[in-house]
Amino acid sequence: MAFKKDLTNTLLLAQKLGNPHQSFESIHVAGTNGKGSTSHLIASVLQSAGYKVGLYTSPHLKSFRERIRVNGLEVSESFIKDFVNQNKKAIKEISPSFFEITVVMAFEHFAKQQVDFAVIETGLGGRLDSTNIISPVISIITSISMDHQDMLGDTIEAIASEKAGIIKENVPVVVGNLPDSALKVVQLVAKEKNAALDEPLSAMTRIDQLDSDLSPQVIRLNLHTVERAINQLRSIGLSVNNDHFSAGIKNVVAQTGLKGRWQILRNEPLVICDVGHNEDAVLWLMNQISKQPYERLHIVWGSVADKSIEKVLPLLIKECEYYFCAANVPRAMKAEELQLLAKEIGLEGGAYASVGEAYHMALSQADSGDLIFVGGSTFVVAEIKDL
Repeated sequence: MAFKKDLTNTLLLAQKLGNPHQSFESIHVAGTNGKGSTSHLIASVLQSAGYKVGLYTSPHLKSFRERIRVNGLEVSESFIKDFVNQNKKAIKEISPSFFEITVVMAFEHFAKQQVDFAVIETGLGGRLDSTNIISPVISIITSISMDHQDMLGDTIEAIASEKAGIIKENVPVVVGNLPDSALKVVQLVAKEKNAALDEPLSAMTRIDQLDSDLSPQVIRLNLHTVERAINQLRSIGLSVNNDHFSAGIKNVVAQTGLKGRWQILRNEPLVICDVGHNEDAVLWLMNQISKQPYERLHIVWGSVADKSIEKVLPLLIKECEYYFCAANVPRAMKAEELQLLAKEIGLEGGAYASVGEAYHMALSQADSGDLIFVGGSTFVVAEIKDL
């Protein structure tokens, strides 16, 4: 994982390459939920303003190259191969993790591409995340809730402390709607670092005033955090006007390639997928599903074995036909095991050997007025052929 005991390996590898992360301005984004969408939205707004923008996100859905983009264009296979070949000696000496290599590869690509800005999404946590060697012009914490407790801590306060680790001395920080207990931790860290804290105070742009190729559900969650972040960037000299902002929001999917966030894959039947998987995300997803008009609901669901599945399953809608499946990764929970746990709390459905089989069965069982939702894990969504 991107979470290590310290940042030594990332720093050493970056030093071997001449510290590429110091050759461009960066924007650092952490959070339990919403950090990926927020990163894409900010990148899109900056692109609309005419800046050359690097975007580093994780994990990928279909291709590793999705993680590293410049103005929406994925890093080339040849760059990846050249990077690995040219740095074999350093990689052997330092023994960095996959994530540490990927982060430094992204920084090297952005440096060579001479980007004006790079929007950098944390992988996990913040304080010890491989991305945290940067000195950003602004830090953003989108949300804080329970997730990855085995590595970040088993309280909101502990998780908040890890995510607040991206706050740097004298660097402004923008936060989304945080629980009071988490906000107090962030406020304390910001005060210690003399970092101006921009908290949500009131609604600004109304969602119904905006047009976007991203679903309004996702925009609504992150819009005001993005808007306040852009305002902070304006205050330090960026030339971004309201037209740039609107164009960035309108074209975020086209300009950045964002996938898997309340994404509509088909219309008859309506098929929606989303990578959200922790308690807060699943609660929000079930609420959004309940607002959709449909005759019958079908949910293709899979999970990873190391997640708090016993806390997530009770949040799922019961009046539904389930298609339990396992993604083709070692971490995936077996479909039969998931089916058994689900049945204990009143969730009925079959177990299928693969995501593809479960999805195909849901499509065959659904009528045109039905809704099919695919989720539970990033790995599950990644294996949908329609994505």
